[in-house]
Amino acid sequence: MQVFVTGATGNIGSAVVAELLAHDHTVTGLARSDASVSKLRAAGADAVRGGLADLDVIRAAARAADGVIHLAFSNDFSSPEALAAGVAEETAAIAAIGEALIGSDKPFVVCSGTPWIPGRASTESDPLPTEGPVGGRAVTVTRTLELASQGVRTSAVRLPRTVHQNGDGGFAGILTQIARQRGVSGYPGDGTQRWPAVHSADAASLFRLALEKAPAGTSWHAVTDEGDQVRDIATVIGRRLGLPVEAVPAESYGPVGAIFAMDQPSTSTHTRETLGWEPTHGTLLADLELIQP
Repeated sequence: MQVFVTGATGNIGSAVVAELLAHDHTVTGLARSDASVSKLRAAGADAVRGGLADLDVIRAAARAADGVIHLAFSNDFSSPEALAAGVAEETAAIAAIGEALIGSDKPFVVCSGTPWIPGRASTESDPLPTEGPVGGRAVTVTRTLELASQGVRTSAVRLPRTVHQNGDGGFAGILTQIARQRGVSGYPGDGTQRWPAVHSADAASLFRLALEKAPAGTSWHAVTDEGDQVRDIATVIGRRLGLPVEAVPAESYGPVGAIFAMDQPSTSTHTRETLGWEPTHGTLLADLELIQP
């Protein structure tokens, strides 16, 4: 299958490209810079030059492909305005891809976060929350899944708050960055809230499986660790960096502070049983031991 991938040179995208190529697919990645073009070609993929705002480029690449995986996002959490702009940009790009694929029966895999459900771990059948700072992304994913009725084999891979590799990535990676800047390994609230996690290579294998065989309109959970307490995550970070570990106000994390403070464990039982997904890489806490002081 010839697959068009947005976000193909990011932490998750690079793993997805490698996974696809290892299973005899060909890949064309969206590349915003010469460096991204070079990275894709070095990996064995082709590149089309453009960013998420280049809707004509995206539409053409989607039409030319046998399937599409969308991963790109601005990841600018510096302010509510920057986050909202990133959500709007992504929404337009996903809509353009969906429109290009209507009536084709081609697979289109999008990503979202795992939902949070009070009092229990979330499952694949739970709806995505549409409120909050990133609620707009959930609205877009839900609308995209509805394209199943218009001849697009849509599916969604729901990613946990931390997709990690070599001690970095996701919310845990943000905690590490902030700890380096502030000299304290902090956690919001009492730290007992739980974050699910997955290694990027394991997430990549689920994206491939969804592309190859997920039924239209379905959602899947890329979850290996159902929920590590944030205090435990901060403790490993603090030990690796030689920094004190202490509670800090959720507000100090900016627009995502409220999300950081939530208890949000998640399971992947249905995904494993139905798609045959089997994570083979290490846990988040083990991976954080690779953080360099």
